[in-house]
Amino acid sequence: MIKHQYQCVSRQRGSVLTISLIFLLLLTIIGATTMQSTTIQERMAGNMRDVNIALQGAESGLRAGETVLQGATVGPFNGTYGNYTPAASDGTPRWEDGTTSWQTVTETLPYVSVQPQYIIEDLAPLPDPKGSLAADAPVSEIHFYRVTARAGGLNNSTEVILQTNYRR
Repeated sequence: MIKHQYQCVSRQRGSVLTISLIFLLLLTIIGATTMQSTTIQERMAGNMRDVNIALQGAESGLRAGETVLQGATVGPFNGTYGNYTPAASDGTPRWEDGTTSWQTVTETLPYVSVQPQYIIEDLAPLPDPKGSLAADAPVSEIHFYRVTARAGGLNNSTEVILQTNYRR
């Protein structure tokens, strides 16, 4: 009986070892792929956080510009304190013009690379559709302003620009 067991052992050729190594290789490939996917998802979450911080900063800039417009007087629109006419002399929008002087928000926000800034543009007034139709009454006008705000995120490569129109 001992001879019979010995003969069975001598017939084995190591197929279990080969199959085990193949399974180990497959598990290693699956693990490496999972780690790569996790790293990409981590980067995406970080970028989304960065954009969200920049968006909140730009919202802060819009609110600061609207607060200026809620004051008793507005202007002058001569390029001081972030107040401008709608377009530069060559027709370039103010927010794209490199010479525009942006007004920085006075409240300092943490975590942003560039503090929120804004500009206010005085758009052409329009006749008030609810105004008087009397021939002897002057036509009342509605003034519109465009507030453009920008802010950076956690790093310098992220920037969000928002605009709103304000009626006064």
